[in-house]
Amino acid sequence: MFRGSNEINIDAKGRMAVPVRYRDGLLALCEGVLVATIDIQDKCLLIYPMPKWQEIETKIASLSTFNKESRRVQRLLVGHAREIELDSNGRVLLPPELRAYAGLEKKVILVGQSHRFELWSADSWDTSREEWLEQAAGEVVIPEEMQSLSL
Repeated sequence: MFRGSNEINIDAKGRMAVPVRYRDGLLALCEGVLVATIDIQDKCLLIYPMPKWQEIETKIASLSTFNKESRRVQRLLVGHAREIELDSNGRVLLPPELRAYAGLEKKVILVGQSHRFELWSADSWDTSREEWLEQAAGEVVIPEEMQSLSL
């Protein structure tokens, strides 16, 4: 549903306009209610439509609290999760603590990842993308779960 990348500006109040091509789908899917949280592997934010986040949160909550790593994941992902909502102008207000975590300032990149978005600072996105492309130019290791795909 969500694919491609878009360069967007964040205004002085911390608002970001969601690209028009996604708005109708988000309104139909979740009435414009989204959840943003941190990515624990990269310095970016993950943004989910509320129904998708509820599925993920249920899975996270079912992890054993006796496992130290599971508790860490629960605390980080659920503890940083913030509900954000499309306003009448198609913007969302990004909480300051989430913007700080991902280093989001004026220019950001919104990357559609099918069922969610990733939100990157433009500089971090450019640096990471270059690293991934360089890695792909070498020997590419295809994860086992993807080896049956035909592209």
